[in-house]
Amino acid sequence: MPINLQKGQNFKLGLTKMSIGLGWDPKEGTGFDFDLDASAFMINTNKYIPKEEFFVFYGNTRSPDEALYHTGDDPTGGNSADGDDEIIQVDLTKVDDQIEQILFVVTIHESQARRQNFGQVRNSYIRIVDDSNGEEVAKYELGEDFSIETSIEFGRLYRHSGGWKFEASGIGYREDLAFFLAKYYSGQIIK
Repeated sequence: MPINLQKGQNFKLGLTKMSIGLGWDPKEGTGFDFDLDASAFMINTNKYIPKEEFFVFYGNTRSPDEALYHTGDDPTGGNSADGDDEIIQVDLTKVDDQIEQILFVVTIHESQARRQNFGQVRNSYIRIVDDSNGEEVAKYELGEDFSIETSIEFGRLYRHSGGWKFEASGIGYREDLAFFLAKYYSGQIIK
């Protein structure tokens, strides 16, 4: 039976190969299409991405250690009726030794120009699916009203006592993707 997570709750993973599914439904009648983008930031002990390739998103679909694979962009949010909008596949056995945590962030593309925020999005969630059998292991549904936030850290995987844990973060920001790149990338800003 899958675990229904609450904000801040964590649990120890008992699997190594999984899919991180992210889903959402934009509300109708907002004037513009919604384009939400899922990204993963592979962070070292210094809280930085060691190099550009450890930032996984629709423009860089595979991490250099082959541990993460982004299956592609859903620019309309239309996939969740049939499943997850965007999926990042994870193989924890391949994660580079210098990586301590993996953050899963969803941002709204062109949120300022389109005057969009997560208050205009419903049914947002992150879930973990066991790749060996297709079973959902855990799910975190954002229950809060993020009425001014334009990006959300949905969850994170992190090393703990020789294994891995997952935490349901649910942290909202009034920022775009460039904010996260500036915060976590120790080199120059990625364009």
